[in-house]
Amino acid sequence: MIPINHSNMELFATIAFALAVLHTFLTSRFQRIASGFPEGSVGENLFHLLGEVEIVFGLWAGIYLAFVAFSQGFTSSLDYLNGRNFTEPAFVFVVMAVCSTRPILNVAARLIELCSQAIPLKRSLAFFISALTVGPILGSLITEPAAMTVTALILSQRYYSKRMSEPLKYAVLGVLFVNVSVGGTLTPYAAPPVIMVASQWGWDFAFMISHFGWKGVLACVVSTLLVAYRFRKEISRVDIALSNTGQKAVPIWVSALHLLFLALIVLSAHHMVLFIGLFLFFMGLVVVTHEYQSELNLKSPLLVSFFLGGLIILGGRQNWWIEPVIKSLDSTFLFLGSIGLTAIIDNAALTYLGAQVPNLADTSKYYLVAGAVVGGGLTVIANAPNPAGFGILNPTFGATGIRPLGLFKAALIPTLISGLCYYLL
Repeated sequence: MIPINHSNMELFATIAFALAVLHTFLTSRFQRIASGFPEGSVGENLFHLLGEVEIVFGLWAGIYLAFVAFSQGFTSSLDYLNGRNFTEPAFVFVVMAVCSTRPILNVAARLIELCSQAIPLKRSLAFFISALTVGPILGSLITEPAAMTVTALILSQRYYSKRMSEPLKYAVLGVLFVNVSVGGTLTPYAAPPVIMVASQWGWDFAFMISHFGWKGVLACVVSTLLVAYRFRKEISRVDIALSNTGQKAVPIWVSALHLLFLALIVLSAHHMVLFIGLFLFFMGLVVVTHEYQSELNLKSPLLVSFFLGGLIILGGRQNWWIEPVIKSLDSTFLFLGSIGLTAIIDNAALTYLGAQVPNLADTSKYYLVAGAVVGGGLTVIANAPNPAGFGILNPTFGATGIRPLGLFKAALIPTLISGLCYYLL
């Protein structure tokens, strides 16, 4: 055992965090390397694993914990783990699993369909606009992870499965990630970066709607309309009708029970024991109503939870450099700096650390959180729901999957639009 002081442990955590960020930008390269090995070989499986974005932070968190155990003893590593709060990863797992069920998807699709009927455009274009605005804004009610899951699944079924061009795929992905990040700011309990500070700073429903919510709605609409106009011809040619699979229509009582469980889980989002218990009862409901369900896939929720868990482990020791940065910036530079930092560190972790800074001015509080939600679509790690959308849509991008640089470029314009809404209005 090699004794290492606390500051050096923080430095190593930052090094591991930086390597994890770099790893996320190399995942597509690992996937290409994997294709050079014989199918089913150890080499192919290893590089496919290293090319999965969802395992990156969990992998480097494991390396960091092993280093802590080696240098300070297993007890120190275990104590650090026990000091982390893993409620959010567990909640994301549960809400993703619930929202991926057929009854919930049907209700969301129906709501989006009803809203699209009020848009005087061709059905595929109207549904596209409705999905990318109504879906993310629903995040203010059902939480952002749920909104991301539902919207991504609907887009996957109606559009991504219909041979969309790659430019349109990335444009939709960028708008989706940014819209979900800003669309959940109508309430104080839906967006992870807001949840971290709302109770401590006294931000209630009225404050969120008047200072954040309406600006987020405006940004969602403008960004979506720009993409819809740019790709209007291609989107109009998409046949969004779903094939008849012979599945039975879902009865109203089944959908109602699913929505009730989702509401109870959302209301208990801060109490892990309670929402996991509710989820176990929900699994019983899924078994009982099996004839109205599609196959329940838990792989994506598990991978996303693993990703977030790793992020929490490594992010817990980054405040040594984030706090001085926040204190040194005025409001404007804090806003821009928050957007930039969010691209490399989860925005909830950023606002949490900002909440620990004593005597932070009200304007600084606003610009810190505003920058965090604005920058939430630039990378997969920028916002907690992003890995959910990534996991759902990644298979539709071919063998190499979603390129981090491609996502970053696609999110720049909607990020700029959102930034102008939050800074100028």
